[in-house]
Amino acid sequence: MKALKIIGAAVAAIIVVIALLLVIGIPSGFLKSAIQDRVEHQTGYRLTIAGSTKVGLRPTLNISLSDLTLQDPKDRDGTSRITIDNAEADVTLSSLWSGHPDVSELVITRPVIYRPLLRERTRDVPARTAKSAGDADVGTIDRVKIIEGAIVASNPRDRVEHRVDGINANVTIDSNHNVQIAGNARAADTPLKFNVKAVASSERQTVPVELNLEAPGLLHAPLTAKAEVRFNGPVAMVNSLSGAVGDGGFNGWASVDLASKPLVKLDLDFQRLDLSSTKATASAAPAQQGWSDAPFNLTGLNYVDAQMRLSANQLDLGDAHFAPVAVDATLAGGVLKASFSNLGAYGGQANGEVIVDASSGSPTYAMHCDIVGVRALPLLSSVADFDKIDGKMMAKIAARSAGDSQHAIMAGMSGTAFLVFQDGQIRGLNVAQMIRSLTASPLSGWQEQEQQSTDLTQLSSSFKIDRGQAVTTDLNLVGPLVKVTGAGTIDLGTRMIGFRVEPKLVMTTEGQGRTSDPVGFGIPVMLEGPWSHPRIYPDMQGILDDPDAAYAKLREMGKGLFGADGGGLGGILGGLSALTGNPPANGNNATGGNNNDVPGGNIAGTIGSLLKGFGNSSRSIPAPPAGQASPPSQAPGQPPSDQAQSDTPQQDSQPMNDVLRQLFNR
Repeated sequence: MKALKIIGAAVAAIIVVIALLLVIGIPSGFLKSAIQDRVEHQTGYRLTIAGSTKVGLRPTLNISLSDLTLQDPKDRDGTSRITIDNAEADVTLSSLWSGHPDVSELVITRPVIYRPLLRERTRDVPARTAKSAGDADVGTIDRVKIIEGAIVASNPRDRVEHRVDGINANVTIDSNHNVQIAGNARAADTPLKFNVKAVASSERQTVPVELNLEAPGLLHAPLTAKAEVRFNGPVAMVNSLSGAVGDGGFNGWASVDLASKPLVKLDLDFQRLDLSSTKATASAAPAQQGWSDAPFNLTGLNYVDAQMRLSANQLDLGDAHFAPVAVDATLAGGVLKASFSNLGAYGGQANGEVIVDASSGSPTYAMHCDIVGVRALPLLSSVADFDKIDGKMMAKIAARSAGDSQHAIMAGMSGTAFLVFQDGQIRGLNVAQMIRSLTASPLSGWQEQEQQSTDLTQLSSSFKIDRGQAVTTDLNLVGPLVKVTGAGTIDLGTRMIGFRVEPKLVMTTEGQGRTSDPVGFGIPVMLEGPWSHPRIYPDMQGILDDPDAAYAKLREMGKGLFGADGGGLGGILGGLSALTGNPPANGNNATGGNNNDVPGGNIAGTIGSLLKGFGNSSRSIPAPPAGQASPPSQAPGQPPSDQAQSDTPQQDSQPMNDVLRQLFNR
C-alpha cells in the first residue's frame, strides 16, 4: 500500500510539472530536472529517468516516460526501490487549463517493487512528512492498468529471494473515491486471483476494505474478508476483521509494522480452520509407502517477527481433526514457539509445545506433549497411517529432530515416549488363534481376516528413541484371554518393526489375575517388516535350544485346556515323548501303558514331525530305550511312512484327531 501511494504521488507530480511546462512554454531541456525535483519534494524519494520523455497532443495529451527508478536517498545499496519500464498517461486538455489535470488512464508496464529481507529489526525511523497525492491537489486518476508487475523480496547475504510475478491488475477510481482493484499474479507455482474494494477518501481516518482471494495451491477454498484499515506511519492497523475461508468463518484483528523487519500481530478466532491445502492433499497420497522426501523451505521464518493467537472450534490438519483448538505462538529471530493447552483430540485432550528453529542451516525441531484419554485409532491412522490399535490412549512424548523433509525428521528423531492403551482392541489380529496357527505356518500380515480382533485390557510400553530407532524392553499386553510380553525396535524413518514377544493364553474364563496363571506358547514369536503388514512367525531357535521345555509347555497347555490330569492329551504327549526319546520318568506313558502300545500313536508322530518341521532341524531324534519299538526311518520334516502308519493302531485315531483340532484350532 505504501509503494502504491508513492507511485501515485510521483505520477501526479510528473503530470503537474508537464502541464505547467506546456502552459508557460518552458523548453523541453528542463523537463527531466523539473520532474525529478517535483517528485522528490512531493514523495521524499529520488526519481531517476534513464530513458526518454515524450509528450503527444493528439488525440489527447499523452505523456510517456521510460526506464524510471524511485529510490530512498538514504538507501545506498538500492535494496529498497521501485523500477518502472514505462509509464504512460492520457490527460484531457481541458483539465490542464483548470489547474486540476484529469488522467483518464495511466498504464504502468513492468513495475518491480524491491524490498529487503531483514533478519533483525532496526530502530523505528520517524515517518516521512512528504505530502500525499491528495494533499497536492493535482487532479484525479480514473483508471490505472498494471502490466506484468512484480514484487521481489531478497537477502543477498543469505542468497534468499522470494518473488510474486505476473502481477496484472486494473484499478478504477470513481468520483466518490471508491477504489476497486482486480487482477491476478503468481507466487512461485501458485496462481493468485484477487479483488479488493476500498474507499480511499482523504476525509476518513479509516479505510473500509473488502478482499476476495483465490489461491488454489495454498487455500482449499476462496478467502473473503472485511476490515477497517488505519495507517499510522509505517503501521497498518486492521480492526473489525471478519471473513471466511470456504465455510469456515473467522473474526479478530491484526496489525503490520513495515518500518524495517515486518512485525505482525494477529488474533483470529475460526469456526473451522482447514489447513489441508491442495498440495498437501496431493503429497499425502503416497504416504502409505513411507514418509515424503519432498523438501520444504523454512528460511522465510527469519524475515518476519510475529505474535499470534489462533483459536478454532475445529482444526483440520491433513487427515487429522482437532476440536477445540487454542494456540499461542511467537516468532522472533527465526525461532517459532507454539504452545497449546486443552487441545481437543478424539474424545481426549493434549497439552504441549512445539519449537521450530530455522535460524541456521537445517531447521531443528523440539516438542513435548501429554495426551490423555484420546481415542487411538483415528489419531494414529491420520498421523502415522497405523490402524491396528484402538482404545483410550495416554502418552508422554519428548522428542527432537532436524531436517527439511518428513523422512529426514522421522529418521533423525531422538527422545523418549511412554504409551498406554486401555479398554480397546488389536484390530485384524486374533492372538489366541494366531498362537494356534503358528504351529503350522508363519503368518504374513496381521491377519488374513480383517474382521477379527483381540480385546485388550491394557497395552503399555516405554520407548527410548535415538536417530529414528525407538527401542522398548517392556512391552506388555494384557487382555481377557491373552497376555503378551516382549521387546523390540521401531524404525521411525522406514516404518519397519522388529519385535520378539512371548504370547500366553489364559485357559480359564475367569481371565487375568485369577488363580490359574496364563499358559505360554513355549516358543517366542517374531514380528518383522512394515508396521502396517509385518510377517509373524515362531522363533525357530527357541525350539531347537530346548525342545524338552517346549514339550513341557505343550503339556502345561494341555492341562489348561483339558484339566489338571491332561485327559486324552496326556496320551499324545506320552507318545510324543516316546518318539523323541524322552519318556516319562516312570517309563510308562501318560495312559498307564507301555510306550509301544500308545493309542493314537500316529497323532503323536504327526506332532513330532510338525515340531521337527519348524526349522528343518539337524537335531536327530534319539533312539528309544531298549525294548521299545523304533519309529520307522523317514526324511527330516516329512510325515511318517505308510508302513509306520499301518503299524499303528487306528481305532483311536479319530478321537485323538478331535483333541488335536481343539488344541490347534485345525
